[in-house]
Amino acid sequence: MSQARTMGKGLPGGQRTAEQAKADEFETLKRRIHNKLVDKLDLSKVGELQGEVLRREIRLVVEHLCDTEETFLNRNERERLIEEVLDETFGLGPLEMLLKDPSISDILINGPKSIYCERRGRMEKSAVEFRDNSHLMQIIDRIVSKVGRRVDEVCPMVDARLQDGSRVNAIIPPLALDGAAVSIRRFGSNPLKLEDLLNFKAFTPEMVMLLEGAIKARLNIIISGGTGCGKTTLLNTLSSFISNEDRIITIEDAAEIQLQQEHVVRLETRPANIEGKGQISATDLVRNALRMRPERIIIGECRGPETLDMLQAMNTGHEGSMTTLHANTPRDALARMETMVMMSGFEMPIKAIRQQVASAVDLIVQANRLQGGKRRITHITEVIGMEQDTVVMQDIYKYIQEGIDENGRAKGRFEATGIRPTFMDKLESCGVRLPASAFRQRTMMLDY
Repeated sequence: MSQARTMGKGLPGGQRTAEQAKADEFETLKRRIHNKLVDKLDLSKVGELQGEVLRREIRLVVEHLCDTEETFLNRNERERLIEEVLDETFGLGPLEMLLKDPSISDILINGPKSIYCERRGRMEKSAVEFRDNSHLMQIIDRIVSKVGRRVDEVCPMVDARLQDGSRVNAIIPPLALDGAAVSIRRFGSNPLKLEDLLNFKAFTPEMVMLLEGAIKARLNIIISGGTGCGKTTLLNTLSSFISNEDRIITIEDAAEIQLQQEHVVRLETRPANIEGKGQISATDLVRNALRMRPERIIIGECRGPETLDMLQAMNTGHEGSMTTLHANTPRDALARMETMVMMSGFEMPIKAIRQQVASAVDLIVQANRLQGGKRRITHITEVIGMEQDTVVMQDIYKYIQEGIDENGRAKGRFEATGIRPTFMDKLESCGVRLPASAFRQRTMMLDY
C-alpha cells in the first residue's frame, strides 16, 4: 500500500486530517486514471500482447494520462501512482506490494481494512488496506477466476492458488461477518531447498540422510503436522530425492506441490457447480490415478475417504508414495488415519484398519511449529507392524524442546534415540548405505 494511504496514522489531529485528505486525493486520482485507462484500452490490440511487453505499452498510456491531470505530484509520487495503477490493472492491487516482499510467508486479510503478515515467524499488522469490501471482492474474483473457480453468495468459500503456487483460501459474506477474509500461504517462485532447511536448523544432516535413503528405497512416508508447520514445504523438499525416471502423479485440492522431475502428472479436485453437480473428489482422482500406471502417488493432503484408497495403493505395488495430514504427534497421525478410513463408509473392524495402516506406512515424519515461529521436524518415527491390536512404532530421531530464549523463541536439541531402523536391509538392497554412527544414541545438534 502506498505511504499516501497510511502516513497520517499516529499523528496529531490537524496534521492527521491534512495527511488523510492528501491520501484521499491520491486515491481519487488513481481511480480516475484507472477508469480512463479502461475506457482508452483497445482490447483487441491488448490481446495480441503478452507479459512485460503488454505492461510496458500500458505504462506509456498511464504516463500520458498522468500528464493530462492538473495535479502537483513529485517524481516519487508520480512513479508510485503509475505502479499502483498498473498493479490494479494487471495484478492483485494492494496485495502486489506484499507479494513482492520475499520475507513474508503468510498474508491474512480480515476484511478490507485489517491485513496481517507473518515475517520470520512473527505476526504483524500491515499498513496495506483495500478501499472497501467491493475492492477486496474484485481482487478475490481475479484470483479464483484464473483457476476456474468461483465465489459468491451461493458458494461463499473457495480454495485457489496464485501463479507461484501459493495457497489461497477465501470466505466471503454472509459467512464472514466483517467483510471477506482471505488467507494466503506463500511458497514463492523460489521454494526453499534442502540447504535452506538445514541452515534454518529444521533438521540435522543425519535426518536428511535417512529420509533421502527412505525415498530412494521407495518407503511410504506420511508427513504429519499442524497448520503452518511446513508440511508442504517439507514434501516439496523431500520430493527432490525421487528419481527423474519415476512416473509421479500428484493429487491436490489446489495445486501447490512443485516437483522438479520431468515425468509428473498433476491432478486437481473440482468443487460442485451451482447446481451441486460435477464434483470430482480426491477419492475419485486416487482411483483414477491407479489406472494411469503411476510409480509414485503423492497426495497433497489426506483429509477424508481418499485415505483408504491411498493406503490400498501403498499396499498394492505403489511403494514410495507420500502424503501429508494434520496431526500433533505420530501416534495421533495413526489415529487420524483410522478415523478418515471410517469416513469412507465401509464397515471395517478397527483391527483390519490398523493392519492396513501398519502394512502400508513405513515412516512418519512429524513437523511442528514451535513457540516464536520456529519450524522443526520433531520426530522421525518408524512403523514396525502390529502386536495384537496395537500398531507398534519406534522413534529414530526426535527433537526435545528445553525452554524458550530471551526473544520468546523455543530452543531445544535434536537427539538420536540409538535405535537402528528395521528397514535398513531394504535400504542396503537398494544401494543406500548409512553409517552406523548415524544412529548412535547422542545429542546431534542444538538449535540455539
